[in-house]
Amino acid sequence: MTPEELEQLQFFSAEIAKILYNNTPPSELTSLENIEKHLRQQWLEKVGPQIGFFLSNKQQEQNKDDRAQ
Repeated sequence: MTPEELEQLQFFSAEIAKILYNNTPPSELTSLENIEKHLRQQWLEKVGPQIGFFLSNKQQEQNKDDRAQ
């Protein structure tokens, strides 16, 4: 990972954290355990599938490129 990519990763991670925080009910911000549970739930429902979808599409594109050569 280049230093520029690491900087982008850190920036976008902070932005994701802000969005997840803004969409966490105050009742879930009472303990580290509750925060972790809610974050994990949001990750599994919203963030993880998006990353998986992106990676799956990239793999399909690569397979098409490999077959075309």
